[in-house]
Parts: sequence; C-alpha cells; structure tokens
Amino acid sequence: MNQIINMIIRQVMRQLINRGVSAGFDQASKIGKKRDADPQAAEAAPEELTPQERRQRRQARQAARQAKQSMKAMKRVTRF
Repeated sequence: MNQIINMIIRQVMRQLINRGVSAGFDQASKIGKKRDADPQAAEAAPEELTPQERRQRRQARQAARQAKQSMKAMKRVTRF
C-alpha cells in the first residue's frame, strides 16, 4: 500500500515540477522576445519620442494585448 502511495506522489510531483519548469522557460522566453521584438525601443528612450510616436507605440501595444486576449479566449472556447 505504501509503495502505491509513493508512486502516485512521485507522479504528481513530477508533473508539478515539469509544469513549473515549463512556466519558467516560457517567462524567460517572453522577456527575451520583448527585447528582440522592438529594436527601436532600444535605440530611443521614451523621453526622446514625439507625442505622435508615443501614441503609435501605445496603440500597437494595445492591439497586441487585445489580440493576445482574443487568442486566449478562443483557446478556452475551443478546448473541448
């Protein structure tokens, strides 16, 4: 009986650890993608941008955020 419980605990712990490691790598890749995605952001500081450029960047971020939320919603709806 004790062996069965230990086996189940090991399986559950392995799944939790694997999920944690995957989540960590996903977060790390997101940070790297943010740096690589916008080469202009590295060149110009926010203080050096004109109001129109700031507005354009803000709109681009909002559009990307909305697209990401839409994709998450579609994944939830089409899951089953």
